[in-house]
Amino acid sequence: MSLQAKQPSATVVQADVRRALEEDVGSGDCTASLVPAGERLQTRVICREDAVLAGTAWFDETFRQLDANIRIEWKLQDGDQMAPDQEICRMQGPARSILTGERTALNFLQTLSGTATRTRSYADAIEGTGAVVLDTRKTIPGLRLAQKYAVLCGGGSNHRIGLYDAILVKENHISAAGSISAAVAEARRFYPDLLLEVEVENLEQLEEAFNAGAQRVLLDNFPRARLLEAVERHKGRIGMEASGGIELDTIRDVAETGVDFISTGDITKSLHAVDFSMRFI
Repeated sequence: MSLQAKQPSATVVQADVRRALEEDVGSGDCTASLVPAGERLQTRVICREDAVLAGTAWFDETFRQLDANIRIEWKLQDGDQMAPDQEICRMQGPARSILTGERTALNFLQTLSGTATRTRSYADAIEGTGAVVLDTRKTIPGLRLAQKYAVLCGGGSNHRIGLYDAILVKENHISAAGSISAAVAEARRFYPDLLLEVEVENLEQLEEAFNAGAQRVLLDNFPRARLLEAVERHKGRIGMEASGGIELDTIRDVAETGVDFISTGDITKSLHAVDFSMRFI
């Protein structure tokens, strides 16, 4: 079972952009006001490196909120691979508005494309193994839905979106509830329709979670030999997710153990912002 977030609604994108513009523009763009009011510009956005595109809706919304007279023509769409010096889009409209929105729009594009690009590298690393790359809740505050959408653009999948749409019973929950079995029983009673996952630290806890009725287990920091044993015991009987310190140079070894999912916070918190530039024609 895998949770999938849809592309954020227009309302979410609008709110993200509104916050960003309030932060950057404030009471007004003093520098852009030096440009003649009637001046118009044609511009193009160039990507300076190999990357995966994500965030076009946020880019569009930035200029929509600033000036309805700006026109944008995209050459690529979210999820497409970009090459160095490739033209991504062209724009035309009032110069002041384009200059005001330039940095905010590019910030969204570089951050979300960075997330998608990092995710694509992880997805490519485990291609053919049958395992799925999952994100986590380790996202930029206020941009979770945007980043989780970018993960999809990069070929990954989404874990739970927040604390409200799935149950993940972790070490402290188990301690507070008294046992894995007790925590699972309460989860099944109060939230029967939500994905129920339990974090386990050894094979004994895995057996308890399975017997209690968990749908998935998170195998936390399991060494390779223990992952292989877990898969041998329960492959196909319960979903198995590996997590804990997994990075790009180790994910293939983990995937080849036969686990169903591999979650890593690296794809959303260790991203490299993609280099874009806006040039006037």
